[in-house]
Amino acid sequence: MNTKNLGNHFFTDAFTQNPYPAYSQLREGDPVYRMKFPDGQNGWMITRYEDAVEVLKDPRFIKDFTKLSGADIYSESVFARNMLFADPPDHKRLRGLVQKAFTPQMVAGLRGRIQEIADELLDSLSGKDSMNLIDDYAFQLPIIVICEMLGVPSEDRDKFRVWSNSLIEGSDGVTSDELITHMGEFIQYLGQWFAQVRGNLGQDLISQLIISEDEGDRLTESELYGIVTLLIVAGHETTVNLIGNSIIALLEHPEQMKQLQENPDLIHTAIEEVLRYNGPVEFSTSRWAGEDLEFKGKLMAKGDLVIVALNSANHDPNQFDDPEIFDITRQKSQHLAFGTGIHLCLGAPLARLEGEIAIMSLLKRYPKIKLKVDKNELEWRPGMIVRGVKEIPLYL
Repeated sequence: MNTKNLGNHFFTDAFTQNPYPAYSQLREGDPVYRMKFPDGQNGWMITRYEDAVEVLKDPRFIKDFTKLSGADIYSESVFARNMLFADPPDHKRLRGLVQKAFTPQMVAGLRGRIQEIADELLDSLSGKDSMNLIDDYAFQLPIIVICEMLGVPSEDRDKFRVWSNSLIEGSDGVTSDELITHMGEFIQYLGQWFAQVRGNLGQDLISQLIISEDEGDRLTESELYGIVTLLIVAGHETTVNLIGNSIIALLEHPEQMKQLQENPDLIHTAIEEVLRYNGPVEFSTSRWAGEDLEFKGKLMAKGDLVIVALNSANHDPNQFDDPEIFDITRQKSQHLAFGTGIHLCLGAPLARLEGEIAIMSLLKRYPKIKLKVDKNELEWRPGMIVRGVKEIPLYL
């Protein structure tokens, strides 16, 4: 199969709408694919499941590019100084600072509050015959949860959405004046917020991080900015798109929606199937070859960019039976929607719980929802991290 020019089709509108045919071609013809990414970098895209797991776990592929360049390419980015872009031992130290807040036990304790938030949001739709799923519900629920965990003032939630969208849409490495402006606003806000919290420490997660910072070498100022940014962005973006992608998949497969409504206990496997079938995270974050190496017959040079196409791996027929079929009864699979290895998504238990509660609460309250537009009119978000749509207008 000739895949030489397939890279020209990546990151186009058609690809963003439906990337799976292109992934299939690469898995079959050139699963470790040399290509140019939107920011102009040449690198490698990994599309098969087995190869993806290997890359995600192989310490030869590093996350901290400063080890290679010697220069701090992240010095202007509040998003970079966190465990997502760190290698051991820094990774273990940074992850350990927030890990306790996201254990399954701690997350389970949030169930009642998450249900309250879902009910309140649905109550606000009373008397209406339509909604924008993203604006009215899918965004609101997880941003309220993470902001309450962090201690963010409720009146500032919408600002975080603007800043988060800029970060996500700039994830392809292409900067813009708007992105620069928004990041400046974000940094200024965080600085003022941290100053206020330092003067009135509480039980919220930000207070605990600041206490860790004050104890010495456990957390630097730049790491505080980086971790908080990661928690705000990752703390709601995954769930927003998980909820949206779930509703789209269910509406496309009405027999599956009916089955879920008749058997609510299927929500657990339904969530796992959405994560596999059209997961909310399209690609892994960047890794680089930490040395000259050979991987699956391809020679990679030290410093080469390596990206794992998570949604491609989750459609690999060598790992999943009939991967193009959406089946909410599929037994829990070892999908890679949250990654694997030491960088497995810290917020996975929270995203799962929020998704389950949000979807079942919506379907129970409004069992006859349907799209107000043709599915092909939905606009998928740009960028190289999330997979989700900007708006989902629904009839209630």
